[in-house]
Amino acid sequence: MSSGRTSTLAQEVGRRIQALRADRGISLSELARGASLGKATLSAVESGTRNATLETLYAIAARLDVPLAALLAPPTPSSAPTAVHGTAVTAELLEVFTDEGATTELYRLTIHPGPTQTSPAHPGGVVEYLTVFSGTALVGPQGAPITVAAGGHVSFASDVPHIYAALDVEVRASLVIRHPARRRSEGPVRA
Repeated sequence: MSSGRTSTLAQEVGRRIQALRADRGISLSELARGASLGKATLSAVESGTRNATLETLYAIAARLDVPLAALLAPPTPSSAPTAVHGTAVTAELLEVFTDEGATTELYRLTIHPGPTQTSPAHPGGVVEYLTVFSGTALVGPQGAPITVAAGGHVSFASDVPHIYAALDVEVRASLVIRHPARRRSEGPVRA
């Protein structure tokens, strides 16, 4: 991805975070605290001067009680998928489906060998479905991860911190994240 596209993506993400935060009446300090981020870090992400990692975006999305896709540019047939990078994972948003009961995100996932990535807990009721196409992954709740080889599939409740690691070579997979619909009156998740 070119630096121009990255800069534009950072600005788009920052605008979305700022709008969601304002819509929910949450101050910058409150969101930073709730997402376990420094206020300066969140301010730089919102202004588009800092590219957020996948872990940071998940922490912000969880605190705002929205799917990660709400922070990213929606995929279009004429654009390349939006890719975000974490410690061990590159996730490309391919599609977002919304129905009465849930918002479902579809990602192309690459898990790089070496580090283990820990994703923060999502709001209650969120479930992840991972299908591995190549390599062997270690995924799932931090305290009870599951080994998934090529051709395998696993699902798990992701309302607790959960990990992603490649056990041997780079892992190629698809990830579906299903977020139950929340009534507006429920408000954001409080930290």
